[in-house]
Amino acid sequence: MTQLHCGGRDLDLSRPVVMGVLNVTPDSFSDGGRYVAIDAALRLAEKMCQDGAGIIDVGGESTRPGAAPVSSNEELDRVMPVVEAIHQRFDVIISLDTSTPALITAGASAGAGLINDVRALQRPGALAAAAATSLPICLMHMQGEPDTMQLRPHYDSVCDEVMAFLRERAEACINAGIAAERLLYDPGFGFGKTLSHNLSLLRHFERLHALGGPLLVGMSRKSMLGQVLGGAAVDARAAAGLAAAVLAVERGARIIRTHDVRETADALALWQAQSQE
Repeated sequence: MTQLHCGGRDLDLSRPVVMGVLNVTPDSFSDGGRYVAIDAALRLAEKMCQDGAGIIDVGGESTRPGAAPVSSNEELDRVMPVVEAIHQRFDVIISLDTSTPALITAGASAGAGLINDVRALQRPGALAAAAATSLPICLMHMQGEPDTMQLRPHYDSVCDEVMAFLRERAEACINAGIAAERLLYDPGFGFGKTLSHNLSLLRHFERLHALGGPLLVGMSRKSMLGQVLGGAAVDARAAAGLAAAVLAVERGARIIRTHDVRETADALALWQAQSQE
């Protein structure tokens, strides 16, 4: 699949695409509170577009380890003004980083082009809401919920169990009337996984192609990078994040979700140039 229909825009997946992270939350692990005001959010959106983002992923509920859920109304209040403003101002695909049915419905009507759900449409009503849109959906694997997911995560075989879960969720989507061509997959680096689990997923990433859809990854600034670097702080993980992005693309990832848009776009431009020689 090289073209993905995202509402009124088509996404070219013949080369890797950068998805910029725009958190309109007070408590996200990397940039919590920095972009709650709409003017600040729009300045970041503009910069990400200029820096090479093909998608902007807007989220109003933190999914960092230990994060508590927010109400549907609060999430709508945070996200919808930003989605509407980005849609009016910028030529970019907007992704909804949400598990909330009401936001899936409202965001799709306001111009969003992609649903990116860390809970893989498991919240009550989310599957029906997503099916009623024409949008592609990224299904992500997470063991547990954000407030508990890093409390002793366990797998007998992490890659097998991640793939089995994503296949089960894909089947649920198809049974709900969502075409397989609308599905993307994210193994969920850092979501209910130890460093060993994350590295195993990266090492065996090619196996995920058996799922049959485009693969999205997000490792930017995550604690797995800090652990590899001996406890590096969030703002000291960019170089490792770029290395992780290139490794994932080498193994077939098509969308890289990142906080560091320009640097990631530059790294992928070099990868693309050498791959064409």
